[in-house]
Amino acid sequence: MRLILAPMEGVLDHLMRDLLTRLNPFDLCVTEFVRVVDMRLPPRVFYRLCPELHQGCRTPAGTPVRIQLLGQDPDWLAENAAQACRLGAGGIDLNFGCPAKTVNKHRGGAALLGDSEQLYRIARAVRAAVPAELPVSAKIRLGQDERDSYLQNSLALAEGGITELAVHARSKRDGYRPPAYWSLVRDIRRALTIPVVVNGEIWNAGQAAQAREDSGCADLMLGRGALALPNLGATLVRDEAPMAWPQVVALLLAYSDMEIAGDKGLYYPNRIKQWLSYLRLHYAEAQALFARIRTLGQTADIRRRLAEPA
Repeated sequence: MRLILAPMEGVLDHLMRDLLTRLNPFDLCVTEFVRVVDMRLPPRVFYRLCPELHQGCRTPAGTPVRIQLLGQDPDWLAENAAQACRLGAGGIDLNFGCPAKTVNKHRGGAALLGDSEQLYRIARAVRAAVPAELPVSAKIRLGQDERDSYLQNSLALAEGGITELAVHARSKRDGYRPPAYWSLVRDIRRALTIPVVVNGEIWNAGQAAQAREDSGCADLMLGRGALALPNLGATLVRDEAPMAWPQVVALLLAYSDMEIAGDKGLYYPNRIKQWLSYLRLHYAEAQALFARIRTLGQTADIRRRLAEPA
């Protein structure tokens, strides 16, 4: 079983990738998306979202990082894929799964799931621009309003030359509401000869096993579940016990030091509250801690409150 840490815009940045790959045996991380419109982006854009480019495109723990692109124009996506590879990217991922309205109104992310021909053109152009030895993967959902276009879209991407496909087992309309329809991913797995990775609604070992059984996929992509239970990957692969709450608090403090040092605390209050909103899904103690810091806006105040005994 391979484990992949999912891309999550504004959440799974390089600091969180660093933290979670130290705790878990992830085989791969995918960056937040690089939005491509109508130009070749300068190197600083890629370095900002993927500073791991300076270290062989790996996290400090040694986990490979793949750069994700989002856009609708095959030529500009190909141009930026080539740019990323020149900077040292170890592979390219294409985002056709983001359900955000601000992205979809510009025909990015899941908005393209209604146009399998465009998916094919994008995959073909990017594959031609990326060195043959490097992977080009993609992530999709099961459809837009209905769960009905997944097989057609998967085949189009495979014919375009992608080497791996991650499937979030819900439609764009489904958003993140449970359940995830893992059994539908089995149709894709049977139709393709490339690796297929199942994603969505995997919060614990039982759901991980069920997702693999229902989908027929050996490999898993973890997103929100990896934030709610920070050592989720280790519980699946190494049979570790879930982290106890005092360990999580120590992790929050370690992340606080990283965030403040890395970004000078500019976004820290929002980032730590955002992470706690996920931790509340697994830890009752996180709800009380969130309530204690919810109205705080200063980094120092939040840091002191985290360090206080519960």
